[in-house]
Amino acid sequence: MNIYEGNYKRLLIPPLILIIASLYFIPQIHLGVDFKGGTLITLTLNEKIDKDQLTADLAKEGINANVRIFETTLGFKAEIEAEQSEMLLKADQLKASFNDMIRNVEQLEANTSNNSAALPEYLEKRKEIDGITNQLFALAKIDKNAGDIGNLNDLRKEMESAYNQVYTNYRDLISKPIERSVKYTSISIQSVSPALSTRFIEKATYVVVLSALLSVVFVFLFFRKLVPGAAVLIGAASDVTIALGAMGMFGIPLTLPSFAALMMLVGFSLDTDILLTKRMLDRPGNSREKTYDAFKTGVTMSIAAILAFTVLFLIANATRISTYFDISAVALAGLVGDIFATWGINAVLLLWYVESKEKTYGNG
Repeated sequence: MNIYEGNYKRLLIPPLILIIASLYFIPQIHLGVDFKGGTLITLTLNEKIDKDQLTADLAKEGINANVRIFETTLGFKAEIEAEQSEMLLKADQLKASFNDMIRNVEQLEANTSNNSAALPEYLEKRKEIDGITNQLFALAKIDKNAGDIGNLNDLRKEMESAYNQVYTNYRDLISKPIERSVKYTSISIQSVSPALSTRFIEKATYVVVLSALLSVVFVFLFFRKLVPGAAVLIGAASDVTIALGAMGMFGIPLTLPSFAALMMLVGFSLDTDILLTKRMLDRPGNSREKTYDAFKTGVTMSIAAILAFTVLFLIANATRISTYFDISAVALAGLVGDIFATWGINAVLLLWYVESKEKTYGNG
């Protein structure tokens, strides 16, 4: 049965409902450690544990953490997501201050060999950078004095070593209550500094803006018509919006893997939208029949992709491999959303556009 026979504009209702619901859930998206910083510890457990007790044990150490327990085909797994600590934030600030000053101090040191008048300024700046380094040594619990390190290259190495030691100490601090409370066979610890998470956000923003601009330019250069080009972009934007709404609704965090899945959805959505638009504009015949033929081809593509990602999702859910889980869950949500967005929004707008043109030319 051709779904575009009759009042096809009613097909706008389901995707619009999904988009409105998505806009409600999008603010509830949880940022993973990739984008907000912090520490993620993954444990393969010997037995099920009480997450509330482990949360309380971590709190006694001054660590605010979100503990999740999963049952997989390989047994129980735990994910412990600890917030960014004041200690790590301070370490990042000290490192940033050191890096901002070190080149100037090196230049001043070089100038003193030819100009003795530059010596007082060098000594002043060297004292400042030594003070920063000593703060980092104290934070890392390292018994050293930066003033005893004459060579600036050595000072840089010692600073980097101290910075790494702060993260090692923090991981050890988290590990102690875990080792007391949990019996596990394997442990994985991922720490993301505030500076690195900020860089991830900046890069992700850059990718989103660049991909959006390139998509707009490509689509309008390809079709050279306002309504068809806008319909393609609206369909792609609706697809991503529905996927983001599903992330907020089902608690799928925004991580680097899930962000990559969102970018993949943009490409897939543009593919199905362009398929539909080319068939509608270039092929002869009845507009509604052309739309339905494109619908059958596009939905077949979507179903094949949904089946592939369903297999990945089931494997990821059974083994609780977070990277595969985030990618497959976002992809599934987006692919289902793409069916509604492409064939309930883009197709309806295009069909209305083509039939309006046919009616105008027919009357003319």
